[in-house]
Formats: sequence, structure tokens, C-alpha cells
Amino acid sequence: MSQVLVAYFSASGVTKKVAEKIAKAAEAEIYEIQPKVIYTTEDLDWKNKESRSSIEMADHGSRPEIVDIDAPVSDAEVVFLGFPIWWYIAPTIVNTFLEKYDFSGKKIVLFATSGGSGFGETVENLKKSVSVNTEIVEGKLLNGDPSQEEIAAWVKTVVTV
Repeated sequence: MSQVLVAYFSASGVTKKVAEKIAKAAEAEIYEIQPKVIYTTEDLDWKNKESRSSIEMADHGSRPEIVDIDAPVSDAEVVFLGFPIWWYIAPTIVNTFLEKYDFSGKKIVLFATSGGSGFGETVENLKKSVSVNTEIVEGKLLNGDPSQEEIAAWVKTVVTV
């Protein structure tokens, strides 16, 4: 079995629930990407151009600080990386996480939750934050409340459990 890590950022708890199901299905360690400053409801108001999330996403070079609790990246061969889709890409805090660790030679499989948008240019955007020998693949949008069985079936297509 490959060493698997499930890392995720969840501003409202939706992505966290999916990450927990993936970790269970993959028998993987789980790691939460936590912002140093927690996002409030006002921060997440995408309709307000002055909200924190709107400002960060308007600047693709934005790198919100994270609380680092030593993600167990070095032992992982495969990393499931989850987040909500914001403006058709991953929130820039995900770039912060990717730039903090060495993912050389690893396979990163993306999963996301979304209110309606797809992955857009997420893969291309995140590749800028890792070394060239890191494989990033568009995984799956997991909206709604996918069952543990659905998640397990998808995980088996990515790793042998």
C-alpha cells in the first residue's frame, strides 16, 4: 500500500467532512491546513469585493499565513489535497501549503467542494507552487454529501488500499 496523506483546507466545514471520508477510505493520515487568522463569515462573502477572500483571490500572489503543525508530507507517496473552489481555482492558502513543503516525486490528487464552479485552472495554478517533478492531477468534485461507499470507490481508482 502507498503511504497516503489527506491534506485539506476547509473554511466552513464542508470540505472537512469529505476529507474525513477520504482518509477513512484510504486508511490515511489526515492534516488540516489551518489559516493563522480564521476566516469569518464576512471574510468569505464573495459578493463583497472588499471581503478578505475577494481581496486574496484577486491577487494570485497572495499567500495567507498558515498555522504549521508539521504536516507529515515526507512519508507520503500520494497526497489527496482538498479545498473549496474559489473563483475557479484553489484558495491561495493552498499555494501557501504547497510552497511550505517539498512534494518532489509525489502524486497530488485534488478533490474539491464547490457551490457550482468546476476546477477551472486549478491544476495549472497549483503546479506553479511545486517542483516540476511533482505530479498534480485533477481528482474529483465532491459536492453534496457523497456516501462513504462512493468515496471509497473513487479512492480505489487512485490508490490500492
